[in-house]
Amino acid sequence: MTTFMLSDTTAGKISAQLMHLRHQMGAPAIGMVLTLVVVSEERDQYDALRAASEAAREHPSRIIVVINREPEEPIRLDAELRIGESTPGEVVVLRLYGELTRHADSVVSPLLLPDTPVVAWWPGKAPDEPSKDAVGALAQRRITDAKGFDDGGIRSLVTRAKGYARGDTDLAWARLTPWRSLLAAAFDQPVGPVHEGVVEAATGNPSAPLLAAWLSDRLGAPIKVIDTQGPGLTAVRLRLDEGELSVSRHDARLATLSRPGQPDRNVALARRQTSELMAEELRRLDTDEIYEAAVKRFARTYKG
Repeated sequence: MTTFMLSDTTAGKISAQLMHLRHQMGAPAIGMVLTLVVVSEERDQYDALRAASEAAREHPSRIIVVINREPEEPIRLDAELRIGESTPGEVVVLRLYGELTRHADSVVSPLLLPDTPVVAWWPGKAPDEPSKDAVGALAQRRITDAKGFDDGGIRSLVTRAKGYARGDTDLAWARLTPWRSLLAAAFDQPVGPVHEGVVEAATGNPSAPLLAAWLSDRLGAPIKVIDTQGPGLTAVRLRLDEGELSVSRHDARLATLSRPGQPDRNVALARRQTSELMAEELRRLDTDEIYEAAVKRFARTYKG
């Protein structure tokens, strides 16, 4: 892998250096399928970049990490460029100082791959309306993570739901994919109507009310959230005419599926790494209408 540092530079110089490094290494930009812009704080950038790089093994990308530093300092742009076999695609780490922190789009825009989709990801604190953010406006797909907020993310998820725009999504939703798949499969055999249900999860887990909203929307039944010691989601219990259908998880790998009149069954329900969640999100670059319906329903019914 080749790493190149540029201090007090410009977007034009960065772009020229990227082209030079590609020609030097014989690694043209063909094959990269998107630009992933990661807007991160310094403390989060290492883990975010590692997750993005691992996701890029499935989706070769130009990864642009934007780190806003001291807004009161003189304007300066520092960059770190990485190209090589251990890094799928290209990595550009940008550190912005001074007034430039308020105009990150002016730095990012010239570095976007032409004629490819742009995805923006905020692994920590995110804008209330990502589509109106300077960087978010450049992207077709905008990924936030309610879990990255200090308050646990539920209230911030409500705020972003009210400012939702097509293309928005949240990793709190991606974490539900195995749960939603398992619950949908549990209804492959007729079980009759669902009268009510509960989602059990650690206090403040933002995935729990999203799952409850999705179930309520799909089943036409009231579903409430009950706090537990966690970790994460621990159970879903649905009341039927003949008893209870439930999925309960007691560790990070396995869950128990219980249905009336049938023996309990252990099923795989592992907690996933951020890189796996990002790889899933990057497979889909159109609007997730199911997420849209779930998050809007959650926002309408939230009483926190």
